[in-house]
Amino acid sequence: MANHVADLLRTIDAGGAPAKRRSELRFISLVHDAFKGQVQYARSRTGENHHAMRARRFAERYTDDERLLATIELHDAPYAIWKRLRRKGGTGDLALTRLLERIPDRELFMRFVELDASTEGKDSQPVEWFRGELARRGGLVEG
Repeated sequence: MANHVADLLRTIDAGGAPAKRRSELRFISLVHDAFKGQVQYARSRTGENHHAMRARRFAERYTDDERLLATIELHDAPYAIWKRLRRKGGTGDLALTRLLERIPDRELFMRFVELDASTEGKDSQPVEWFRGELARRGGLVEG
């Protein structure tokens, strides 16, 4: 996991984003997977027992910025929806609608989802699918 976070931080620094955006992405990167080791695998990995929710709860001690908190909590949701669609079929419209209703800053969210998926060994298909869905819904300003 340390290698993954180091890769994310290097990519952020090389990306040329404005200082505020780099700071936001660094914070999210440092926290997003930090609590995977505290998940109780004998229980369902949902709700408060999901690593991303644990990360959100930790981050809430340091910020009340819902843009950051939602990105931390929901960063794996596009992949989960994509995976479920591949397994069971359907459009995923309801799941996507519910997800998008919870994301206050879609550009930040998309940037982090892309960043998180950019590390070696990650599949780019879920990210491409999600970007396409956002574009189809008119929900992402390119930039």
